[in-house]
Amino acid sequence: MNREQAYLRMLDSTANMQWNIAIMLEAKAAEAEKMRNWICNHLHSHSFDSEQAQLGQSIQMHDQVIEVIDGIAKLNQGMVSILKAVLQQEEEMGESYGDAMPSIGKGFSFGDKN
Repeated sequence: MNREQAYLRMLDSTANMQWNIAIMLEAKAAEAEKMRNWICNHLHSHSFDSEQAQLGQSIQMHDQVIEVIDGIAKLNQGMVSILKAVLQQEEEMGESYGDAMPSIGKGFSFGDKN
């Protein structure tokens, strides 16, 4: 397997990771909506013995959300490092071959009609 194929596999796996993250977020959103409905309908201040118990329950729920966000942030950092490696390699190849090998970003117009 040459370098180009290896980089393409890295990009493909990054795309698959992004797809899986999207699926997980969708499932977490549905779960969060169900949890929100249950909390709004069943948890009231009179459901707890003290304000301390109510605060503890709220903190526990927020900690779970923070763990999910932290996990997704770590996955995204991994994907960024893969993309940096691929883009850095492309820049090095572009410099060594001169203008014979165009860059990914060249030739794209983002709404400019000049």
